[in-house]
Amino acid sequence: MTLHFDPTMVRENKTARELYEAVKANPARARFGFGEKLAIMNIDVQQAYTRPDLFPKTSYVTDPKQIDYINEISALARARGWPVIWSRVAYKPDAGDAGVWGTRTNTPDSLQNIKYDSERHAFDPRADIHEDVDLVYTKRMPSAFFETSLASYLVWHKVDTLVITGGSTSGCVRATAVDSLSHGYRTIVPEECVADKHESYHYANLTDLQLKYADVVGVSEVIERLKA
Repeated sequence: MTLHFDPTMVRENKTARELYEAVKANPARARFGFGEKLAIMNIDVQQAYTRPDLFPKTSYVTDPKQIDYINEISALARARGWPVIWSRVAYKPDAGDAGVWGTRTNTPDSLQNIKYDSERHAFDPRADIHEDVDLVYTKRMPSAFFETSLASYLVWHKVDTLVITGGSTSGCVRATAVDSLSHGYRTIVPEECVADKHESYHYANLTDLQLKYADVVGVSEVIERLKA
């Protein structure tokens, strides 16, 4: 028996945003939904990525209220005694801990040139971080799970749902969402709480997250859940 395959991908004359809106309006799969206890994972809310006034080549803003929303849902989770986690990325001065990730570029604004205790490493001052109760750490790779204490921290706190915010949608948010699902967590991405450098990357990855790895929802839904 001869099998015949059509090698042609589906092609549509639509923008990434239009495709995302179509998927959001007509979801093809059931939601993962919220479980019994959630944690807020705020990824790389640091000046290298959130301050276009300081670092225009590497920063990005999708929703101008992104950090306000992140602070709001973090405060609501914290008030319930649920985990709030903040990551940021940095490398030692010679970038010797960046691995192959650090060989990709070699410019003053490149990834491996985010040094510990630098302006680029610093959290955005608008981020309302409570270091006495929140988990705060520096990571080296895209996923917030990779070689960090995140997995064991979530297990200890008996979390079953991870709400992911921060940036970038196509990079660290996506990588963390894939690992979150792989670790067995219901994974939620509030649309207004994530950002990327270009809308095509942002919306293409929101589409893929919605179809495969996470529930992409409005932040109002997360707020309602936390207030319930």
